Amino acid sequence: MAKLKSLIKIEGTLDGMTFYKGKNGYIVRTKGGVSKSRIQNDPAFIRTRENGTEFGQMAKSGKTLRQALTPMLADVKDGTLTARMMKTMAQIKNADTTSIRGSRNVAMGLTSNEGKALLKGFDFNGNAKLTSVLISDYLLNTTTGEISIASFIPLQQMNAPGGATHVSFMSGVLNLDFATGDKDLQWSPAQNVAINNTEQSVNMVPPAVPVGTGHTLYVFKMSFYQDINGIQYSLNNGSFNVLHIIEIL
Repeated sequence: MAKLKSLIKIEGTLDGMTFYKGKNGYIVRTKGGVSKSRIQNDPAFIRTRENGTEFGQMAKSGKTLRQALTPMLADVKDGTLTARMMKTMAQIKNADTTSIRGSRNVAMGLTSNEGKALLKGFDFNGNAKLTSVLISDYLLNTTTGEISIASFIPLQQMNAPGGATHVSFMSGVLNLDFATGDKDLQWSPAQNVAINNTEQSVNMVPPAVPVGTGHTLYVFKMSFYQDINGIQYSLNNGSFNVLHIIEIL
């Protein structure tokens, strides 16, 4: 790699050399690396092929989970989600102690208690973790998917973001087969609560609990709003909203 010192500033590839602009000026480097054909066929790169296969499977599993939760995830904003989920999927894949190297996968990893424990507690918004936002006990009924909070006082039992006047609670149950992609998501109506000192009970019950060949994930969502002249607006486009996996069976 070398710096380009010339009155002519170019970017792109020319005669096997790549020109581009870096933070320290224009850079030029020669094309290098191992050819795609060699990586795909040379026995010396078998480990590389195995790692690549597992990497692709992990990325697919993360995407499958995010897409399955789209109705609840759409207004939960975090630019680090894909990278954080990829890290978690890699750990779950490593919990697959049955498949041979190159074929280890998330679906098999989740059949173990270790794999389930790695996914349980995942926050889809790293900037709004449930354990940091909600300062209250809650109960989950895995038979019905109901999440309940008794005697909840918003101003005392929650760290609400500045400007929020209301919060909505929602529970969701997802049956997802990571091997086939088959999914069924059921979510409760949102229970909207004013952020004040009024004590009340919060109960979120999905219309049904999905069944299927996959794992059942229970998720807890909190969405924050600001009331302006009687209309509630999503606070900061959802960057403070919580979506958390509280259990996986």
